[in-house]
Amino acid sequence: MQTVVAPQGDVKDRSLAERGRARIAWAAASMPVLAQIRERFEKEKPLRGVRIGACLHVTTETANLMLALQAGGAQTALCASNPLSTQDDVAAALCEFGIPTFAIKGEDHARYYSHIESVIGTRPQMSMDDGCDLVTTIFKEHKDLLADMIGGCEETTTGVIRLRAMQRDGVLPYPVIAVNNALTKHMFDNRYGTGQSTLDGIVRATNVLIAGKNVVVVGYGWCGRGIASRAAGLGGHVIVVEVDPRKAIEAVMDGYRVMPIAQAAKTGDIFVTVTGNYHVIGEEHFRAMKDGAIVCNSGHFNDELDLEAVERLSVRKSEPRAFVEQYELSDGRNVCILAQGRLVNLAAGEGHPAAVMDMSFANQAMCAAHLAKQHRSLEKKVYDVPVEIDEEVARLKLDSMGITIDTLTPEQAKYMESWSEGT
Repeated sequence: MQTVVAPQGDVKDRSLAERGRARIAWAAASMPVLAQIRERFEKEKPLRGVRIGACLHVTTETANLMLALQAGGAQTALCASNPLSTQDDVAAALCEFGIPTFAIKGEDHARYYSHIESVIGTRPQMSMDDGCDLVTTIFKEHKDLLADMIGGCEETTTGVIRLRAMQRDGVLPYPVIAVNNALTKHMFDNRYGTGQSTLDGIVRATNVLIAGKNVVVVGYGWCGRGIASRAAGLGGHVIVVEVDPRKAIEAVMDGYRVMPIAQAAKTGDIFVTVTGNYHVIGEEHFRAMKDGAIVCNSGHFNDELDLEAVERLSVRKSEPRAFVEQYELSDGRNVCILAQGRLVNLAAGEGHPAAVMDMSFANQAMCAAHLAKQHRSLEKKVYDVPVEIDEEVARLKLDSMGITIDTLTPEQAKYMESWSEGT
């Protein structure tokens, strides 16, 4: 395959690389499944010569994924999938590992997209996305690359929604595997990872006591379930806001209060959005909030909060702590927005623990290898992760934990496949 010489990257400070290396190694110790896949990749080289462009959160866990892809023979380039989710020491270390990385924590809108353009400049044949920004930018502005694209992987619920919309409109340019939809991804990463890391980000930013607070979780998908569970575990009184009646019933039966956002706005002390939708907290809700209300987002885009509205309503803005913007409203009340409305778990914290990202990124690596091998037989559709990959990731994780499970006997397997047995 063609070799493209990539620029060396754009990071905050190359001198941070040594610290980044140490932190990447620390995360690797909690990622045994990905380590096994990396060892396999080093021997088999399933990605030999494939150019992969990745737009992901630049964290220690992502670094270990990039190293596994590199071990598999891929030529990789990486940019951030969110302006505040980069760990600058990790970005520096990846450049030292020979992986061009374009990411600086706090980069503005223009630089964010210039970094995406830098990755596109390596002429990727496979995309690896967290939110679909790379795919849509290639589709809108670089159609000349599409003939060489063999496929992509998408990590998030938000990204999968965008990709399915592209497929529905008949414009999805190549096959994409919805890594987010693997059971070993969304049931663990979204629930346990987002749950723990979101509360961690809130506490790091504010040092607020969760116990006794009314915590409003807007959206009760797997991320919302995880946040609600962890908030309740810390003594918070959880209120769930939902538009899906089935999820609302589940939240009620999980022991939480359920109400519309207009009602919850008057009651909540801490608000977390995880819907993937637009302006789920808006002007009328900010107007109704208590003095000192804390508002944050753990969905992919900051569009979940109407930030222009809170700016309009405020007469003064201050930053009493890192990642806390306090808006004083005209009546003297204060509303605090965390991390500029961006992913609070990555902006104010470190993101998901490595142990849970082990499964998510194992899926990413194995799906990339699957695409490299099978892309000629795939249509321009959004595919679920093949069941055999999902199950293998689960087995490897159990093995790494020293846990064994039963298998069906031949008689049991036959029974489960039969329709003729009855009472």
